[in-house]
Amino acid sequence: MHKSDMERSVEKDADILPMVAGSSAISKLIYGALAVFLILGALLAANDYGRNRAYQTLETRATSAAELNAVLLRTVLEKQRSLPFVLSQDRDLISALTSRSESMLHLVDRKLESLIEGTHASVIYLLDAKGTALSASNWQEPTSFVGIDYSFRPYYLRALASGSAEHYALGTISKRPGLYISRRIDGPSGLLGVIVVKVEFDELEADWRKSSDPSYVIDPRGIVLITSFPEWRFMAQAPIPADQVGPIRESLQFGAAPLAPLSVTPAFTQSSPDRVTAQLPGSNQDAEFIRVRVPVPTTSWSLQLLAPAGAAVTESIRSAQLAALAVLAPILGFTAFFLYRRGRALRRLHYQEQARLELERRVAERTEALSTAHAELVMQAEERQKTENKLQTVQQELVQANRLAILGQVTAGVAHEINQPVAAIRSYADNAKTFLSRNQMEPVKENLSAIAGLTERIGSITDELRTFSRKGTSDAGPTAVSDVIEGALLLLGSRFRQTVGKITTETPPVDVKVHGNRIRLEQVLINLMQNALEATEGGPSSRISVGYALADDEVQLTVADNGPGIPPEIMQALFTPFNTSKDRGLGLGLVICHDIVAEYGGRIEVESSNAGTKFTVHLKRVV
Repeated sequence: MHKSDMERSVEKDADILPMVAGSSAISKLIYGALAVFLILGALLAANDYGRNRAYQTLETRATSAAELNAVLLRTVLEKQRSLPFVLSQDRDLISALTSRSESMLHLVDRKLESLIEGTHASVIYLLDAKGTALSASNWQEPTSFVGIDYSFRPYYLRALASGSAEHYALGTISKRPGLYISRRIDGPSGLLGVIVVKVEFDELEADWRKSSDPSYVIDPRGIVLITSFPEWRFMAQAPIPADQVGPIRESLQFGAAPLAPLSVTPAFTQSSPDRVTAQLPGSNQDAEFIRVRVPVPTTSWSLQLLAPAGAAVTESIRSAQLAALAVLAPILGFTAFFLYRRGRALRRLHYQEQARLELERRVAERTEALSTAHAELVMQAEERQKTENKLQTVQQELVQANRLAILGQVTAGVAHEINQPVAAIRSYADNAKTFLSRNQMEPVKENLSAIAGLTERIGSITDELRTFSRKGTSDAGPTAVSDVIEGALLLLGSRFRQTVGKITTETPPVDVKVHGNRIRLEQVLINLMQNALEATEGGPSSRISVGYALADDEVQLTVADNGPGIPPEIMQALFTPFNTSKDRGLGLGLVICHDIVAEYGGRIEVESSNAGTKFTVHLKRVV
C-alpha cells in the first residue's frame, strides 16, 4: 500500500512539474521585460534630474564666483578713483599749472613718479588746459608722455565738460589697454588743466586666470575690455553694426583690433540657466559652459563668467543614475528572489519529507561527532589546567629558590650584623653585674636599656630574615616604597658596607605607596642591588645609588652603578631565561624580577654603557 502511494505521488509530481516549469518560464519573461523597462525609465529620469541639478549647482557657484570677481574689480576701481580727486586739490599741481616753471614741473614729475608704487597705477600725468601733457610719472622713460597732445582723447574732453571722466582704451604710445580716470583742475580764474590716472588690470586678470572659470568684462556695446584670456581682449560678444565700426576706429579706442566675435555660442535660444558652447584659447574643440552675467557696480560694464559644465554634468548624471540603480536594484532583486523562491517551493514540496529524514540522520551523526569532540576537549582542558598548575608551582618554586639564594648570599653579612650587638650585649651584661655589686642602680638601668635596644635590633633582623624566607606571600595591595627600600638595605647593608666604596640611598616619604607585595618587591630590589654589587666588585671608587622618582600615576625605583656595563650580546636578550654573563649564574634572577614586576602591572627598563648600568622599575602608584 505504501509503495503504491509513493508511485502515485511520483506520477502526480511528473504531471505537475511541466506546468510549474511553464509557469516559471512565463514569469521570468514578464519579469525580465518589466525589469528592462524600469531600468531604462529610471536611467532616463536620472539623466534629466542629474543634468538639471548639475546646471543649478553650477549656476549658483558661477554666480557667486562672478559676484566675487565683480567686487574685486570694483575694489580696484574705487581705490584708483580717489587718486585723481586728491591730486586735483594738490597745491603743487595747481602751482605748476599756474606758473609753468620748470622747477615746479620737475617737482610734480617726481611726486607723480613716487605715487606709482604705492597706488599700483600704470601712469599718472598732468594735462594743461589745451590737453598737452606737462608732467608725467614716466617722465624719465623713453615713452614719456610729457609734451604729447591728448586733446583728442575722450577722457580729456569729457573731463572738461563734466569735471570728471572714465574711458577704457588702448594707449596711443604704450599700446597697452587700460582705464583712464580723469578729473578737471580749476583755479581762481577757471580751468587750469586735467589730471589723468591710467589703471591697467594685469594683476586682476592674472588672479582670474588662476581660476578654472573664464571671466571677462564687456562694455555696453558688447566689446571685451578685461578678460582672463588676453586673446579675447577687444573681441565682441556679437557682431558690431557697420555704422558703429567707423566711429570706433576713428577714436583709436581699440587701435587696430579686429573686433571679431567671440567664440561663445548659446546652446539654446532660451535656456535657464544660460548654456553656451565656447572654444577656449589653446583648445581645438568646443566645450559646454554655464554663463552668468553680473553688473559691475558703479560702471556701465557687465562681468560674464563661464563655468565648465561637461565634467560636472557627466558626474552628476552618473551619480543620479547610480542612485537610481541603487534604489531600483534591491526592489528588482527582492522581486527576483521572491519569484525564485516561489519556483523552488513548488518544486521542493515533494522532497521535503526525504530531506527531513536525511537531516535527522546527519544531525544524529553530527551530534555523536560533537559529543566525541566535546569529550576530547574536556580531557585536553583538564590536561592544560594541570600543566598550568604545574607551571605556576614551578614559577613559585623558582621565585622561592631565588629568594633563598639571596638569603644564602647575605647570610655572612647578616651574621656579622648580629654578632656585633650580641658582643655588645655580653659587655653590657658584665658591666651591669659589676655596677649591681657596687649597688650603682642608675648605670645598671642604662646598661639594661642598651641591652633591650640591641635585642630589638637583633629581633628586627631575624624577623626580616624569617619573613623574607617564607614561601607563601600575601596578596598584592598598597605597599610603602620606603619599607621596600629599608627592608632590602637591612638584609644587604652589612655586605655593602664591607665591599662597596660608596652607596647612596634616597628613601621616599611613607605615604608614597605602590601596588604590590612588600616581600616580592624586596626580592626584586635585592636582585638588582646584588647585580650592581657584583658589577662594581673589585673596581676602584665603586659607587651604587638607590633612588626614586614620582610621576603622575607611577613610582620609578632606580638602581644604578658605575660598573663596566652589560655586554651587548647579553643586553639583547637580558630578560631571557639562562642568559647570563656570570660563570656560576643561572640567568634566572632578572627573569624572575621581570615576571614579578609585570604581575603588578609594571615594567623594567635598562640603560647600560661603559660608564655604568641603570635599572628603572616602573610601578603603579596608589594614592
